Amino acid sequence: MRAPARGAIPRVGFVSLGCPKALVDSERILTELRAEGYVVAPSYADADLVVVNTCGFIDAAVEESLEAIGEALAENGKVIVTGCLGAKGSVVKDAHPRVLAVTGPHATDEVMRAVHKHLPRPHDPYTDLVPPQGIRLTPKHYAYLKIAEGCNHRCTFCIIPAMRGDLVSRPVGDVMQEAENLVKSGVRELLVISQDTSAYGVDIKYRTGFWGGRPLKTKMLDLAAALGGLGVWVRLHYVYPYPHVDDVIELMADGKILPYLDVPFQHASPRILKAMKRPANAENNLTRVKQWRSVCPDLTVRSTFIVGFPGETEAEFEQLLEFLEEAQLDRVGCFPYSPVEGATANALANHVPEPVKEERKARFMATQEKISARRLQKKVGKTLTVLVDSVSEDGAIARSAADAPEIDGVVHVAPHASLKQGEFAEVRITAADTHDLEGRVAAKR
Repeated sequence: MRAPARGAIPRVGFVSLGCPKALVDSERILTELRAEGYVVAPSYADADLVVVNTCGFIDAAVEESLEAIGEALAENGKVIVTGCLGAKGSVVKDAHPRVLAVTGPHATDEVMRAVHKHLPRPHDPYTDLVPPQGIRLTPKHYAYLKIAEGCNHRCTFCIIPAMRGDLVSRPVGDVMQEAENLVKSGVRELLVISQDTSAYGVDIKYRTGFWGGRPLKTKMLDLAAALGGLGVWVRLHYVYPYPHVDDVIELMADGKILPYLDVPFQHASPRILKAMKRPANAENNLTRVKQWRSVCPDLTVRSTFIVGFPGETEAEFEQLLEFLEEAQLDRVGCFPYSPVEGATANALANHVPEPVKEERKARFMATQEKISARRLQKKVGKTLTVLVDSVSEDGAIARSAADAPEIDGVVHVAPHASLKQGEFAEVRITAADTHDLEGRVAAKR
């Protein structure tokens, strides 16, 4: 690794791993770096120092993060580690004792202190180089909007509270100012994220804040309504099925925010949900989904589930499959239970053998694929508004209101001169498969 020349602007490389919440942490660190005049280097060779933002939720993520740190050390030599893996005791230092510093998640100040120690800031920072919306890693037309850190729940399979702490809601005025800056910069879709979006404001008793000179409660419903007034797509993620979510469905039915709800149900068996210590585990989720759709027929429901949780019987797994058939969820992810160091579920009895977990996952996904194919087939012949993610000579890759980036399906649009990246288009759907749609730009009336 080269040493920075005297008077040269210091250059920092950056590796970002993990979920959208970690991505937002990366964006904040990058924004601070640029605000202080550092240059973000495009490669290890061009960097004076490298920051690696890690994930540490499951074993595969830990392995990926440790490999990324090792690669950065081999290619550059000066590495600062941040993120969830940094909160897992001495794991990083044990594997890579040469790293310069290790911090936990949402630790911008600590990362900057480490950067200052090992790569002093320039004497004349170019603050005008940093746009109001900050430095982002997503395409220009969509952005993640993190409204809170941490989580008050203690799900037995999860160690996120141990890494990120209890719920801390961001001031609603700050959230709205960030959202407004993003929209002014050209963002067409805001993806609202946190560990528990429906709990926004609980920690501060839904305190009233201010935005644009008007009072605004620190509450999911009030925030969603305000975001819906910015004239862009607003998509809610990580929403637990509490009763007050019903009020947000009304906003969706009125067209204020996207009719899309990401609800991590995780299972359908009351006994398994209780063993998981899931919030709202006593709720009748099937009734809730049907009620939501009665209010907002166009609602897309996405969820994730765990199969093979310790003690899960064949009958309880069958109960989960029955829930899938009854609920007819639009988008679903499935993960076989994976022990995570520090999770209390590890101590539960009757762990399910790996072959059984994999077999159940396969059956689960086969069931859901049939449901998905049937639901998508109903969209053939309809005209949908889509947001164009990319354009090539072969056409465009776009997303409808039912499709969040990275995790859901896409709409393949036939070539047309009007298609532009980051712009909306009206598309008539001509075909569907298990996950995706195909269409053509709709003729103007």
